[in-house]
Amino acid sequence: MLKLGDTVHHMQLMRVMDALEENKDAVEQAVANQLRPLLDQDLSVVFYDVTSVQIHGTAQVDNDLRAYGQSKDIKGIGRQFALGVIQTAEGLPIAHEVFEGNVAETKTLAPILQRLQKRFTFKRIVVVADRGLLSLDNISTLEDLGRAQGVEVDYILAVPARRYAAFTDIIRDIQPALEGTGAPADQDVITETLWEGRRLVIAHNPARAAEQSATRQDIISELDALGEALAKKLDAQDAGESSRGRRSSDRGAYQRFHKALLEKQMTRFIKPDLGSDSFTYAIDDGAIAQAARLDGKLSLVTSLSEMTPEEVVQRYRSLADIERGFRILKSEIEIAPVYHRLPDRIRAHALICFLALVLYRILRMRLKAAESPASPSKLLKSLSRIQKHTVHVGANAYHGITRPDPEQLDLFKALKIELPKQPA
Repeated sequence: MLKLGDTVHHMQLMRVMDALEENKDAVEQAVANQLRPLLDQDLSVVFYDVTSVQIHGTAQVDNDLRAYGQSKDIKGIGRQFALGVIQTAEGLPIAHEVFEGNVAETKTLAPILQRLQKRFTFKRIVVVADRGLLSLDNISTLEDLGRAQGVEVDYILAVPARRYAAFTDIIRDIQPALEGTGAPADQDVITETLWEGRRLVIAHNPARAAEQSATRQDIISELDALGEALAKKLDAQDAGESSRGRRSSDRGAYQRFHKALLEKQMTRFIKPDLGSDSFTYAIDDGAIAQAARLDGKLSLVTSLSEMTPEEVVQRYRSLADIERGFRILKSEIEIAPVYHRLPDRIRAHALICFLALVLYRILRMRLKAAESPASPSKLLKSLSRIQKHTVHVGANAYHGITRPDPEQLDLFKALKIELPKQPA
């Protein structure tokens, strides 16, 4: 048994993590029991998203969770594990799951929903999820899950950009309805139609569309200028003109140009002619026009019939709160980088950080209920100034706690927490 002032060693912390993982189900059930009174048992709207967590180490272990995948932090390939989190409409995290770093997002939803239903026994669940989760298989899984467990499972799923090509004809048909309302440029125009027999809600923002089109055109113009410069340099060399630097080649020009296209993600719109003996490329005006039709649009597939299109869009946009939760995990809670290599230790690390996020959000809920202007970050920074002091005078030791200032007293009151007592 550790006592105040005892030194805690690294291996003791590791053993605590092992014990936490061994008792994970009991811990999570205890947390669920504490959270249940805060949840709506008749209709629970839950938000789901997946993020990547950076991890170190190269040695392989059995059932390794560490895998190379598309990282959301470095915008490239990195070694990582994936973390899925479900939270309520009020922003309270209620479930999480750890997956391999290269897992497809579409395969992460069913396992975590099954665990969620086991703990909370909802009558109905409305799942709101981001673009990586839309697939017909996922929709079928949600519907099957509901039938198997006697639960109404509905969803609002965003259409990912990579799937927009399948919606081009639908967008083209309803384009007049989206653009002919005469609404202000900064106001959403919302309509609905059907896709694969399911309700498709589309929101169009003219100002956002103009901004996206202008940004794309600026990038294309920049790349076109680079291509023209490379071609002119090659033409000048062929004409016998000398220039500073290394001599260019058509192959070298293509490699430099193709790299720039990849970095700007413009390979859909500018096509180098690989079969030509000389460096040439073409700008695909048809692809640009097709992309422009999708600018400024948010497309949502939903099973909800009682919500208006405007309510569906508003509900989806609340998903941004779970993104803020991920930022808190990675900044203030510092979930990454992770140096563990054993799967159970990684899961224990994720569980500890998830519990910290739950406490963080409960702090936010209490501050909001008390109409306090303080944020959880400000609260934690303020209360961290309260310290326990020990003064040794000869053989005697005297203990004391920092006296709270007025701001700290207000925060304790808002949280309904007792003030720390001075040691006897």
